Amino acid sequence: MSEIRVRVLSEDEWPSYRDVRLRALRESPEAFVASFEEEDAFEDSVWIQRMDRSRRILAEDGDQVIGVVSVGTGHRTGIPGAGELFGLWVEPPRRGTGVARRLMEKAAAVGRDVGLRQLVYWVGTDNGRAVAFASSFGFRPTDDRRPMRIRGVDPDDAESEELMMVYPLGDHVAVPTSL
Repeated sequence: MSEIRVRVLSEDEWPSYRDVRLRALRESPEAFVASFEEEDAFEDSVWIQRMDRSRRILAEDGDQVIGVVSVGTGHRTGIPGAGELFGLWVEPPRRGTGVARRLMEKAAAVGRDVGLRQLVYWVGTDNGRAVAFASSFGFRPTDDRRPMRIRGVDPDDAESEELMMVYPLGDHVAVPTSL
């Protein structure tokens, strides 16, 4: 295994983001609110617009993309100074090897660089592995929950619930228990 590289994509690298996002949706449909079929049908312009809205971070081993995460800069949280971490995925053979942690470290650095004070991460309440990982990184649960419709799992689309977790990006930021 060569050295894992974690980097932020430039806007013109949208095809790389599209490719890994579609891999993630195909491999782990239960982890996302979108489906492979929906996003595979997107025009190129949609992928280009997505690059404008959020920072996309890849983990690479040589020339192979092995993980992805995105950092939104606060347009969806409604919480002043907060950005949103979303779309975290690591290919199955690399899970548990530190790739997700490296992606999270870079996401936190990106958040600090753009002036965010905290990151919000919505995690499926039935995804114990993701909740445990986020907690080990320093994310703390809040009392906030929202329904989550899982697409691409079965014809009826499963219903689930997400838990809001928050990660402070500076020593002075308090972690709320409810927002």
